[in-house]
This record gives sequence, structure tokens and C-alpha cells, in this order.
Amino acid sequence: MAPPSSDDDLSIFPATARRLNGHLWLGGLDLVDLAREYGTPLHIFDEATLVDAMRSFRQAFATRYPSVLLAYAAKAFINPWLARLLAREGLGMDVVSAGEMAVAHDAGFPMERVHLHGNNKLQAELEMALELGVGRVVIDNAGEIGQLNQLASARGLVAPVLLRVAPGVEAHTHQYLQTGGHYSKFGIPLQGEQASRAVREIVASSSLRLVGYHAHIGSQIFDLLPYRDNVARLVEFAADMRQQCGVEPLELSPGGGWGIQHTPEEDPPSVEDVAIAITNALQRAASAHGLPLPRLILEPGRSIVGRAGVTLYTVGSIKDVPGFGTYAAVDGGMADNIRPALYQASYTAMVANRVDEEATATQTIAGKYCETGDILIPRARLPRLRTGDLLAVPATGAYAIPMASNYNLALKPAIVAVLDGRAVLVRRRQTYADLVACEVR
Repeated sequence: MAPPSSDDDLSIFPATARRLNGHLWLGGLDLVDLAREYGTPLHIFDEATLVDAMRSFRQAFATRYPSVLLAYAAKAFINPWLARLLAREGLGMDVVSAGEMAVAHDAGFPMERVHLHGNNKLQAELEMALELGVGRVVIDNAGEIGQLNQLASARGLVAPVLLRVAPGVEAHTHQYLQTGGHYSKFGIPLQGEQASRAVREIVASSSLRLVGYHAHIGSQIFDLLPYRDNVARLVEFAADMRQQCGVEPLELSPGGGWGIQHTPEEDPPSVEDVAIAITNALQRAASAHGLPLPRLILEPGRSIVGRAGVTLYTVGSIKDVPGFGTYAAVDGGMADNIRPALYQASYTAMVANRVDEEATATQTIAGKYCETGDILIPRARLPRLRTGDLLAVPATGAYAIPMASNYNLALKPAIVAVLDGRAVLVRRRQTYADLVACEVR
């Protein structure tokens, strides 16, 4: 295994990232060897970093608040390997589709720790949630109340639910990642009477049990002030509903969405900072309104899985453009990581087979797909790239894999988990047969 390194340029990589003999190592393995064995593009997850993130969140909140459930946001990335790891570490899971529920169930995940979200849940998804014993359905709109009540009643069940509200808190992030404003497609606005009417309807339902409230304000957020505001508004609404409807809030969820570092310039809050901000805000607000402390439910996704993931590419064509600079194209791009094109997300990179060489050139890292917008990194400061180099892009554990596509009929990459010098293939690379398996001939 490689010796320890304290290089600042490895700080965004998983905790086990090391330099050895001019190569980048992860989980005790040489990335050059992994590329040779599994091919590229290749998604690599460092299990030690992943587990440490789970335990750090649990510890940070458990020492500051009496009852907490961390419900991992599966939309960031989920597969059976990760579901089993989450179950082992005692986390819950926040799912948004039948597919995510199916993966959790097939992996043996405790379904009572699963929460179903979604702004337009299909009837089949609600039926599946009831049949699998999902722990909470998070009601997102008024029309869902009667539908879920009827489905639960037909099965002789009383379904525990949370009500998702839109608190009117604008987070400082990309507009596509904001979810807490009054005009969001998610949740029932606190502005006006819609949310209180929804509470009364749930309370009056024969087969629903309102256990609390949920609000999510966005993703990749560095400022903790909006979270404090979100908690304060949730508790104030819960206190009003107790007075109006006599319902005691047993659970409260301010969601997740705190950011991670993708580039050296970014400065996200620490896990401890997040835990202090949210638990202090909840304790103060509950005390001010005379409410018993509810169970706190949090939904970290990116902040658990993001840093643990690295994507490995092979450099192909090099193109010098007079008056512009150099394009270095890799064998992946927007089909395996749409975030730069969709959100203008920023990433950095390292030449995995030449990690000790000085960065002497600013180059544009382009994808291979037929879109001008297929640019992974607009200005990457690296050694001058050569055809055949291996480019490692860190902090790709979240939202790259689940948002991947077969654009240009590209094959989706393999996924490998590494730990203590061992690599385990947890998803094989697609084949051309997979591309036509669903086609009717």
C-alpha cells in the first residue's frame, strides 16, 4: 500500500488517496492497475471514506440531539452494494421512485427505515410502498392525501406520513437545486392556508397518521443560515397545527443538501458545523414554542457519498486551437456525468499515471459526445496531457452515476469498490447486447 501523503491537492480525493511511484493510489490500489483490469471510464468508490462519512454524521448528531435518523438520499446514488452498507451502518433511506424502493428491498434493507418522497408519486409507487412496509410516505401535495388514504384503507392499514411543506426559504445555490421557495414544485406552501388545510385533511383521514413535517430547501448549499430559518419555520408551523388541530409533531425533517468540496476553492461547512446549526436551531425553536423535542430526520446524500467517488478516464485526442488553447478529450463525458453541462458544476482532476509531474498547462477537458456543451472541466491546470494518460476526477460519487444516460448509445461505465488493497466489481460495464435487450425486433 502507498505511504501517507499530506499533499493539499489530494484533499478533495477520498481519504485513502496516496501517491506512489508516480501513480495515484486509492484504497491501497494503483489506479493504473484498476484501469488496466476494468477499463475506462470507471467509477471507483473508496469504502473507507464512505463508511467514515456515515459514522461521522451519526456521531456529530447523536452527541447533540436525543433522537436522530439519518435517511440517506438514494437519488445521489444507490445500488445493492451501497444499500447493504447503509443497512449495516444503521442508516435509513430516502427514496423517490419504485426503482429505488425495489433496490432497497432486494438488498434486504429494513423497509421500516425507508421514506418515500416525490412530487408526483404514481399509484403503483404508493401501492408498492404500502405492500413493502415503507416506514414513512412523505405527502407532497393535497391530491395525494385522499389517494393514499383510500389505498391504505383498502389494505386495512394506517399509513404513517410526513407532510412536506415549502417554507419559503431561498437557498444560495444553482436555481435548479433550489427546492424550498414558495413557488417550488415540491411541497405545499406555508404561505396562505393550503398547508393547514392539508393537515386538517390528514388528521380527519381514517387510514393516515400524521407524525410530522418535512421541508427541503435545496442542494449543494454552503450557507447554514437558511437551514436555521427552515427549522424555525417548520417548528412555528408545527406549533400552530398543534394549537389548531391538536396534533403533536413527533418527527421533523429539515431535509439535507449541505454541500461538499468539488474544487480547492470551495469551502463547505463541516459535519460538526451542520450538526451544531441544525440541532441548536431545533432546540431553541421547540423551547420557544413549548414543544417536546421531535425526532430529527436528516437526509444527507451527496455529503455522504460524494467524496468517496472518483471517475477515471483515458485521454484520447489532443487538439490545439490557435487563439483559444488546448482541448484534451476523454473517453467519457456528459453521458456519465451530466452535472457540468446541466448545472455548470465545477470539478478538478489529476493525471493518475503522472501525479508527481508539475502542472504546466491550462487545458480544456472535453467529453467525447456530440454536443458542444460536453465539457467536463473548462480550465484544468495539469501537466501537458498526452494521448493515453489517465485522468482521475474526484468528488463524483454523487449524481454522476444516477444521472447517466446512453446518449450516443454509449455504454454505462463499471463501478468498483476498493478497500484495503482489494477491489470488488459492484456493477459491470454495460454491453452492446444490453443496449438492444429491451428493443422489440
